[in-house]
Amino acid sequence: MLPDLSQKKSYVREKFSRVTRRYDLVNTLGSFGLDHWWRYRTVRKISTCSGLVLDLCAGTLTLAKEIVRQRPRPVVALDITAEMLVYGKFRLARHPASPFIFPVQGDAENLPLQDGTFSAATVAFGIRNLPHPERCFAEVFRVLKPRGKFVILEFSRPKAPLFAPLYRFYLFHFMPLLGGSLTGDREAYDYLARSIESFPDQEEICTKLEASGFREVNFEELTLGVVTIYQASKP
Repeated sequence: MLPDLSQKKSYVREKFSRVTRRYDLVNTLGSFGLDHWWRYRTVRKISTCSGLVLDLCAGTLTLAKEIVRQRPRPVVALDITAEMLVYGKFRLARHPASPFIFPVQGDAENLPLQDGTFSAATVAFGIRNLPHPERCFAEVFRVLKPRGKFVILEFSRPKAPLFAPLYRFYLFHFMPLLGGSLTGDREAYDYLARSIESFPDQEEICTKLEASGFREVNFEELTLGVVTIYQASKP
C-alpha cells in the first residue's frame, strides 16, 4: 500500500535518507547501466538552453552532474531530502562539475525561488514521489523564463504483451530483493514498484502539463517503455 497523500512527503524523505549511500549503485545495477543513457538522453533535450538550470528532486546530484558535463552552466539542485544533497556534494567535491552545482533543500511543490529565473528545468525519477505533481508543474511554470524548457524523466509501464509481464515480475520481485540486500531497506524498493504501478499514464501527465500552461508538450518512450521522457515549453 502506498502512503496517504498527507504523509507522502515525510515518508519519501525518510526512505530516501536511509538509502542515500547506495541509491545510485542500486539504480545502475537495477537498470543494467541504462540509467546513464536515460539521463544522457534527458539532458540532450535542453542542449540549447545556456542559462540557469533548475534540477528538481535532485537527490545525489547525478542528473545535475550530467547537465554540467554536457554543457557547463550553473545548476540549482533542489531536493526535499538534505542527506541526499549533502552526500551528492561530498561525492562531487573534486569533480569539475562541483563549482557549477548549487544544492538547495526545498519542496518541489512550493519552490523558494523567484519568478522567471530559469532557462530550463529538469526532474529525473522524482515526479512519482510528489503528492500533487500538478502543483510542481505550476511552480516550474512560474520560475521558468518565457520559452523555457521543462524535461521530465520518469518510470512508466511497458505495454508490449510479451515484455510487460516480465518487467512487472522484475519490478515487484527482483528490484526489492536487490535494493533490500544493498541498502537494508526492502520496503523502499517495494514502494518503488507500487509507485510506478500507480503512476498516471503518459497522456494524463501531458494533460496536467498543458493545464499548468505549458505548450509543445510531448513524450518519448525509451527501453520498450520502461522510462518516458516528457518535454514541455513555457510560451
